[in-house]
Amino acid sequence: MSVTSGTKTESGLGETVRVVVHALLIALVIRTFLFQPFNIPSGSMKATLLVGDYLFVSKYSYGYSHFSIPQSPNIFSGRIFGSEPKRGDIVVFRLPKDTEIDYIKRVIGLPGDRIQMRDGLLYINDVPVQRERLKDFVGEDPCGTADSIARVKAWKETLPNGVSYETLDCFDHGPYDNTDVYTVPPGNFFMMGDNRDNSTDSRVPLAVGYVPFENIIGRAQMIFFSIREGEHAWAFWRWPMSIRWERLFKIVR
Repeated sequence: MSVTSGTKTESGLGETVRVVVHALLIALVIRTFLFQPFNIPSGSMKATLLVGDYLFVSKYSYGYSHFSIPQSPNIFSGRIFGSEPKRGDIVVFRLPKDTEIDYIKRVIGLPGDRIQMRDGLLYINDVPVQRERLKDFVGEDPCGTADSIARVKAWKETLPNGVSYETLDCFDHGPYDNTDVYTVPPGNFFMMGDNRDNSTDSRVPLAVGYVPFENIIGRAQMIFFSIREGEHAWAFWRWPMSIRWERLFKIVR
């Protein structure tokens, strides 16, 4: 009886180990080739993405570089199965100045484009982007000046390819409202945050600058969880009040 019992125990343990290993391998494949979760730690993409949003980023949208692989081993250069992002896509990328850091911004400039801000208005190839005034954004302060609810100017911006989204304007004469002309080099992209006066992006060459295609990890697809700014996701006993229920499973545009 003891031999039979021991055999069953060993068999059950082995099966458990196999299930765990298979589950880990499946999770690794999904994270490497399909979807990777990210959370939003700053307000640079308000009002599109809020602090406390958790989203899935599709790794397959633009092909794969060595940054697609966990720990980013430098085993090959460039991209395989590459497909360039479209203007208006929201992408996660590795910061060119420090490839240990992930950023999320919107693609504004494609290779060869000329990008400039004039009096807070975006110009692409010397043509002003269509912009329409919206009702003020009212919510968790997007300007970094307070922790309370704030009211901020909002605009609907429409890119030449028809992609529309909301941008915020914290200041009438913000530090990035007037820039030089940026000519995007081949194989690079120009990124901007939707919260225009509170976003460190390609308009700041010493901090971000142009983003190489190789540094792009994937495209933001869907918000799967969202918790109010200042709350902690692990504090599950506060979820009924702290979760932004209306943002769950929202498609990112």
